[in-house]
This record gives sequence, C-alpha cells and structure tokens, in this order.
Amino acid sequence: MSNLTLPVPASVSGAKNDDQLMNLWLHGKSEHTKRAYRADVERFGLFCRKSLGEVTVSDVHGFDLAIGALADSSRSRVLSSVKSLLSYGQKVGFLRFNVGAVVSLPKLKSTLANRILDERQVLEMILLEPSERNRTILEALYYSGCRVSELCGLSCEDVQKAGDAGQLTLFGKGGKTHAVRIPAKIFKKLEELKGNREGTAPLLVSRNHSRLSVEQVHRIVSGAARRAGIPGNVSSHWLRHAHASHSLDNGAPIHLVQATLAHSSLATTSKYTHARPSESSGMYLKG
Repeated sequence: MSNLTLPVPASVSGAKNDDQLMNLWLHGKSEHTKRAYRADVERFGLFCRKSLGEVTVSDVHGFDLAIGALADSSRSRVLSSVKSLLSYGQKVGFLRFNVGAVVSLPKLKSTLANRILDERQVLEMILLEPSERNRTILEALYYSGCRVSELCGLSCEDVQKAGDAGQLTLFGKGGKTHAVRIPAKIFKKLEELKGNREGTAPLLVSRNHSRLSVEQVHRIVSGAARRAGIPGNVSSHWLRHAHASHSLDNGAPIHLVQATLAHSSLATTSKYTHARPSESSGMYLKG
C-alpha cells in the first residue's frame, strides 16, 4: 500500500467565477428565494465592488454599517444571505476563508405572537369566503399546517384516502417529502376539486387551468382576512402558525406537531408555546 496522498482540488464546485458560484448556491431553491437572495448579494457586491475572493472581514463589517438604517429584520435577512454565500463558497473550496463568519446577525425581537390568529378569526376567514374552491384552500392550509409552496405543489395523486380520513404527500423545504393526515371533511373537499383529473395533474388550478401560484394563494388569504376584518398583512403562513398554536393549545403532543409541520428541530415548534403561554407566574400574585 502506498502512503502517497493525492492533492485535493482547490475547488470541488467547478465554479470559475462569482456568478457560477452563486448559481450553484441557489440551485434547488424556490424562485421567490432566489430573487430575494440575489438582490441581497447584489447589494453587497455594489458596496464592495470587488470579487468574492478579494472580500475582507473589514468589507463585511463596513457593509453591515452601511445598511444600519434598515429595520433589524431586513438587516438580518440581507446579512444572512451574504453570510450564507460566503460560507458556501468556503465549504466548496471556491474561497480560502469564510470572512463572513465573524459577523453576527442582529438579535431580533420575536413577533410571532402578533402573527397568530385566534380560532374565531380563522373560522371567520373560512366562513366569509364566497368561493367554494378558495374556502377549501383556506381549510387545507389550516388543517394540514402545510407551507403555501407545498400546497401549490400538490398533484392529484398526492391526495389519498387514509382510513376514515385523508392524507397529503407534501414536497417541502429542503427537498423533503412527508405525509400528513387531514380530517375526512377536508379530504372530501379536495377530492371534489380533483374532479376527473388524476396522476401528476396539478390539484389546484387557476381559471386558465394552470397550476395555482403561491402569489395567487397569498391573494386569496389576504382577501379572506380583509373580509373577516383582521388587521395587518395577513399571509398564508399565518394559517400555518395558527395550526401549530391551536393544536398545541388543544392538547396535541409537541412531537406530533413537529412531525406534522416538518420542523427539523423541536426548538422551532417550542416557539409557539412561548409565543402564547397558557400560564404565567404573574397570575399567582395577589392584588
């Protein structure tokens, strides 16, 4: 056996320039995510005016200061995009160092509690929706807890009967596939939406029979929230938050909620118990 060690290639990415690296970094992400990440990284590029291989720690710190006027949430998102690209570049050998590792993201105040609808609000959104199809979409989002992209990606074959209820096979974040049970009444409505369509035909279609887009579903949810008199920029994800919070409030085991929502960490699911605590030590004070 020879002890000769073969040299490791300088980069396993195959990328020859920053644009090729960015395309590799964005591969597999949704179009919405790609647009947001590109905008953030292009903003960083305009500030530095140099290639990624020439970027220094000082450049990243300077960029952080330059975007200091942004809201903390926006600043955190932009920095997170830049840090992610720099980290990826170092991991695949395109960059010698990850100069973004030393820059910390701003600590953000949790606003989750402000985005959790109560059960009455959700029911009013559903009941006041005049369109049967749109009402089914609202119910599917709420009762399955799925992401809007998962719902829009459903094909007819992904809706199946499971005992006395139904099951959705969801293709979600990070390319993960998981199945969730849905109540029989929701399964029946989704079956009605399928009509004579089957197989890989899209489950949710627009008037021109094309697959319903994420933006179209967001508009459906936003319109339902306005009819129910709910303030704020209510999005489809608020129904996912409501699913998590309400199921925990009604006694669902936290591990079951984690599995249903396909959270990679139990800590993510636990945020809902902190956002709307059922008890507080202040309730035990006399006065």
